[in-house]
This record gives sequence, structure tokens and C-alpha cells, in this order.
Amino acid sequence: MSSAVEAAISCSKVDVPAAPEPEEAAASKAKNAAAEHGGDAANGKCGEATPPPHCHEDEEDEEEAPKVIDLGPRVSIKDQLEKDKDDESLRRWKEQLLGSVDLNSVGETLEPDVKIMSLSILSPGRPDIFLPLPVEPNAKGVWFTLKEGSPYRLKFTFSVSNNIVSGLRYTNTVWKTGLKVDRAKEMLGTFSPQLEPYTYVTPEDTTPSGMFARGSYSARTKFLDDDRKCYLEINYTFDIRREWPSTS
Repeated sequence: MSSAVEAAISCSKVDVPAAPEPEEAAASKAKNAAAEHGGDAANGKCGEATPPPHCHEDEEDEEEAPKVIDLGPRVSIKDQLEKDKDDESLRRWKEQLLGSVDLNSVGETLEPDVKIMSLSILSPGRPDIFLPLPVEPNAKGVWFTLKEGSPYRLKFTFSVSNNIVSGLRYTNTVWKTGLKVDRAKEMLGTFSPQLEPYTYVTPEDTTPSGMFARGSYSARTKFLDDDRKCYLEINYTFDIRREWPSTS
């Protein structure tokens, strides 16, 4: 509680009416009260009348901007393996952690390189839906169609080279008639470079059903890591219909 409010409460308990304040003193008190309220707003205390802009930060930006943890300078895998190479137990632990890394392919590169090789949608009793990559810039038309109320999973195939990628994740935001209706985020994990591609399958989900669920949607899919480096961003449209599209 501010000192101005406490003073007002204290004065209200006095039986003897206070003498009217001079105009200069009243103006000064009003100015101080306004400064206190302004200070509250500046400190992030949103008032009911006119909340500052940062009170309504975009939810997507908050989720995609995690608190940065300083892990020190990035080191190449080759340097990692060279460190403490005389310590047999530490060397074995590093080799187990990094897996079968081809040092000829990583060299001295510090930044990881992730390539999303394929995306597909799996639904029981249906042929897999393979989504073509790369997506043509400004491509128009429906990318795929799903049947309402159908179970499905997403399958990603990707390669990692140069260095370890930490906290690789998939995010997907969906809009219908301009309104955000869904946002999904799936943590894929941390991966070391290897010759063979990685495969990741998401947990099963179900498409919405009903009259209001059917129709066209727009979506944005991203693959990012802990450093917020984006390896793939796709903007596309898809449909949810009563039935699966014909495969003939």
C-alpha cells in the first residue's frame, strides 16, 4: 500500500476536520499520486484502465524465447574428444555419449546442421501421407486432407551433422478463419552427428470432428533448437473433411 493511501486512511480517522490545503500543496500531492501510479505501470502492474503493451505479450513469442542459459563457448566435437584423452574412463563416456561420430565429417565446425528430410502423417488402416519437401515458396493450394475424428501420428526423418544439436523441437500453430485454434510443441531431444538419419514419431492424436471442425485451416510448422536457430519453417493450408480423399 502506498504512503499516500495510508495517509488518506489516517486522516479519515481524525474527528476534527482538517484545514483546507493551499492550492500549491494540493497540486503537489496530486502530482505525487500520479507519479506513484505511473511507477506501478512501469513496473509491470497492469491497471484496469490502460494496461501497458507488454501486459499482452504474444504467447507464441514467450514459448519460443526460453530463458537463455550460458553454457560457455561452443566447442567442436573433435576438440571435445581430444580433451582429457589420457583419461580412459572419461574417453569411453564421451564416446558413448556422442555415439558413432565420423570425425572426418565434423572437423572443426562449431554450429550443428540439421536437415529435415521427410515429413509424413500416419493413420491406422490408411496409406501413409508423405508431404513433399522442400516446400515451394508461396505455394498455394491444400497440402493435405484429413478425415474428421481420425487418429494420427506425425513422423519426422532428419539428419544431424557438424556438431551436437541441443533441444531440437517441433512447433505447430493452426488458425481457422483467422483465429488461432491450436498450438502444439513437441520436444524431439538432443542429437549427435551420425551418418544415418534419425526418425521420430509423435504420440497419437485425433483430428477434431463436427460441423464446426470441418473446413480449411492454415498452419505454420517450425523446427528449432535451444539457441532458437530455425532449421525449417513451413506455412501451408490443409483441410478436415467428412471422409478421406480418394487414393485412386
